[in-house]
Amino acid sequence: MAKFVFNMPDIGEGIAEAEIVQWHKKVGDTVKEDEEFVDMMTDKATVPMESPVDGKILEIAGEEGDMVSIGSMLVVIEVEGEVPEDVAEEAPAPAPAPKAAEVEERIEVETSDASDADDALAADPKPEPLPAPTPAPEPKQQAKVLATPAVRKRAKELGVDLSQVKPSEEGRIRHGDLDQFLSYNSGYGHAAKTREDEEKKVIGMRRRIAENMAASKRNIPHFSYVEECDVTDLEVLRAQLNASRGDKPKLTILPLLITAICKTLPDYPMINARYDDEAGVVTRHGAVNMGMAAQTDAGLMVPVIKNAQAKNLWQLANEISRLADAARNGTAKKEEMEGGTLTVTSLGPLGGVATTPVINRPEVAIIGPNRIIERPMYVTGSDGVERIEKRKLMNISISCDHRVVDGWDAASFIQALKKLLETPALILVD
Repeated sequence: MAKFVFNMPDIGEGIAEAEIVQWHKKVGDTVKEDEEFVDMMTDKATVPMESPVDGKILEIAGEEGDMVSIGSMLVVIEVEGEVPEDVAEEAPAPAPAPKAAEVEERIEVETSDASDADDALAADPKPEPLPAPTPAPEPKQQAKVLATPAVRKRAKELGVDLSQVKPSEEGRIRHGDLDQFLSYNSGYGHAAKTREDEEKKVIGMRRRIAENMAASKRNIPHFSYVEECDVTDLEVLRAQLNASRGDKPKLTILPLLITAICKTLPDYPMINARYDDEAGVVTRHGAVNMGMAAQTDAGLMVPVIKNAQAKNLWQLANEISRLADAARNGTAKKEEMEGGTLTVTSLGPLGGVATTPVINRPEVAIIGPNRIIERPMYVTGSDGVERIEKRKLMNISISCDHRVVDGWDAASFIQALKKLLETPALILVD
């Protein structure tokens, strides 16, 4: 038998360490050559590690959520016979043995400490015997609760301790007293179930999200601006396009919104930009690499639609669907998750009235469409007469990096975007 030490490899991203996301094997398990035994996460992607040998796992570097430095031991595998030369790795050198002088000094210190302790024990007088403990007082007998059998039965079904219920003036608990207790303690007369406390280690994607969001809020002075848009005509156009789409994907409002954003950005280049904090350089991008926030089981991920300005509505719809699916099932490629210049984040039907999204650093802006709602509003007709109509309204939110984008620029950009959304024919005009 021989021991094979698998060190954490340099996966070519210039990183110093990676996080253990999930072990597929544990100590004592057997592993086959080319079999994945652990997933490691870097700042960019999750990378599965494959065993180059057959054998039994003897030791692992840590638990899920721990960080492992590049070049340090990740796993030790016991193999039959000798380790093949093409995969042989040198085990980390054991810690050097202490020099003789250090050993003598340590023995002298420890002996001295022990001698001092013995002297201290010898000098201490014999301790006095402890006084006998005072017996605990007899518990007071709980006062009898007066209530009818029907009240007692109802309280038992509701899980209510009748000793906590204030009785009526005559000292007997009645249904009205129980109702008052329930109303005060739970709001609607039903006792809420209590969940057990649960501790969950923050690892993997959840940790990355936490770190990125904290860095964004810590380094970027955010400000947000919200405007209301009448999207009644936009929704009519979307319905017409879907009715004649044939085998094309069904359009949501997102491809229309992204197209409108791309048409507006050339006049507001400070929005489609990235800010390098360390170099103090802002890069205003010509191409729009649109980040698209997607909710997954692992947390919020942001795949990127490259060159969104060059795609038509149907191409955008295809990319949105494809990237969202890839993010949710974990098949998104590294290059599909980086390089964004501006992000759109939408909660769909849960969009709320207004949002103040956190910027996806190092981008300088993020746009959040909110829920479409129907409301009556004053509308001036072609005849100049003002009347009340039922309209579909949607708020558009934008958060910006105030180091790069001024409030006037953000407001002007959203007003220009609002014009396109409220006059949707302009979205389709080249």
